[in-house]
Amino acid sequence: MPQGIAAPLTVLVILLTYIGVAIGQLPRLRMNRATIALAGAAALIALGAISEEEAYAALDLGTLMLLFSMMVVNINLRMAGFFGLVGSAVLRLARTPQALLALIVFAAGVLSALFLNDTICLMLTPFVTELTQRLKRDPIPYLIGLAAATNVGSVATITGNPQNLIIGQSSGIPYLTFLLNLAPVALVGMAIIWLVIVALYRAEFRGKLQVAEMPPVRTYQPLLTRCLIVLLGLMIAFLVGLPIAPSAFVAAGLLLISRLRPHKLLSLDWELLAFFGGLFIVTHAIEVTGISAAIFEATAPILRGGIAQLSLVTAILSNLVSNVPAVLLLRPEMAQFPNPEQAWLTLAMASTLAGNFTLLGSVANLIVAGIAARMGVRLSFMAYLRAGVPITILSILFGVLWLSLL
Repeated sequence: MPQGIAAPLTVLVILLTYIGVAIGQLPRLRMNRATIALAGAAALIALGAISEEEAYAALDLGTLMLLFSMMVVNINLRMAGFFGLVGSAVLRLARTPQALLALIVFAAGVLSALFLNDTICLMLTPFVTELTQRLKRDPIPYLIGLAAATNVGSVATITGNPQNLIIGQSSGIPYLTFLLNLAPVALVGMAIIWLVIVALYRAEFRGKLQVAEMPPVRTYQPLLTRCLIVLLGLMIAFLVGLPIAPSAFVAAGLLLISRLRPHKLLSLDWELLAFFGGLFIVTHAIEVTGISAAIFEATAPILRGGIAQLSLVTAILSNLVSNVPAVLLLRPEMAQFPNPEQAWLTLAMASTLAGNFTLLGSVANLIVAGIAARMGVRLSFMAYLRAGVPITILSILFGVLWLSLL
């Protein structure tokens, strides 16, 4: 650990980095989570808290490769019109407000389990906002349902959200094992979302839906067919137990062989990749300096007290510093549990479901609120909190019960 003046400076840099990541900015500076994480990593290297070699070793290339690959798959599906077809199917099947909410929650949850939840919010929020406005319904309960469902649905798989990508790579749990253990939590969680929102917005869910026409969906059939074939092959590879990151990378490579312009195929969320890179280095610095060991030694009796205690600590930490940093902080301790696989699954469950507690709890929530605001709909902090608190508590309680029974 750095000595002299460098030691308190190291702690200060780490604290500022995590505060900035938690709130998404630093006072009087135009920085987002990605630039904060990268600047924090650079400062720790400059202070000698972590060496250049240790910084290179901290980069989890498997997770970064998996995240990149799923982004490529998602961008190809978007360009092919896949998500538009899903939205069209929701509109065609819905006959009542309750059915519309159920279809939005189910579609968002299932798609988030297959792909990254942030991407699903980007694709479906404009559709849900425009649809509810055309139907002359209150968009707020449906937008809350969309945001909450992308978080809850993503708990089911390793590829559902960024923190699960890290857990999948670090734990070595097979894709199918992860799915079988946490899919029931996702399904029950989606039912909880529907019940809570219908109970809170009773006036909205009376009567039937009026007829509404949406703009026709534009699809690119050759690309859509190729995407679905590649996606089917990828799902088979996951389920039969082939390595997850290399399988996804091969799928991305197949989709990059295209006559479409490269800048469209690679219009990815590079900020998220940069954020992960910086955060890996900052978290590893906490480990090599011994700060994390001291913290976990003090909290070990609580952390290792069982699934309920680990879930509570994870949920609180996820709402203090966000779920990805929380997972990276707790990752070194998972091997110390009597049943490491159960501990990893608990970490995935609690860190993901905790994202529904407040509007600031996950990036997915902020994406929904941001896009809706640009379309003239304000999803306020308190409106989300009203539904988010019971959804989070009930879904985590079921998750604890389910994993305890397993």
